[in-house]
Amino acid sequence: MQPAESSESAAASIEKDLRRSIIELELLPGARLSEQDIATRLGVSRQPVREALIRLANSRLIEIRPHRGTVVARISAKEMTEALFVRQSVELAVVARAALSFDPWQRKRIATLLTKQEEASAKLDHAAFREHDEAFHIALATGAGVGIAWIAIADMKTHMDRVCNMTLQGEADMQRRVREHHAIMAAIDAHNATEAQRAMTEHLSSILDDLPDLETRHASLFI
Repeated sequence: MQPAESSESAAASIEKDLRRSIIELELLPGARLSEQDIATRLGVSRQPVREALIRLANSRLIEIRPHRGTVVARISAKEMTEALFVRQSVELAVVARAALSFDPWQRKRIATLLTKQEEASAKLDHAAFREHDEAFHIALATGAGVGIAWIAIADMKTHMDRVCNMTLQGEADMQRRVREHHAIMAAIDAHNATEAQRAMTEHLSSILDDLPDLETRHASLFI
């Protein structure tokens, strides 16, 4: 069993690394991926690389084209809109529930996360900012007692993340996101479900505000 477990662990690690590189646009849409090159670079066999690529293909982050090679999937505005619809439906329900009752420990954790986001934005530390941003949304669902809600939307969120990372270029962009997080929590603290949902709608909708301009300026990255 040990070799199988080792292969599974390697595949998970490779998938995580490639997923991060795709989301953070280190691997741009349209970039070619070589199973052999990845295996050689990481010093592993091709089997865990192949498994990792299949998982990423199932998430629609890459396209495996028989006899033509494997490429990073281009960004689809249609998929972005659909992903937003599903994510918004889930997260609006989460904040409505959170406004009724919220776990005090998770509330303290969110306060810490928001401070860390502010520090990351001041340092222009994009990686840390994104890490704390995701942790905020996870803590929000967990604090509302519906942590499984985040699991339901985590995979489709990756498609939105690539566009998010194209818009979070400067401190002002990141600070705006932090202010939106504070607005969501202020409404939850006030037990105002309607305002919490309005604040969340504004937060999520802002992700797509710049989409038409991004499609024009980076046409090669979109379908």
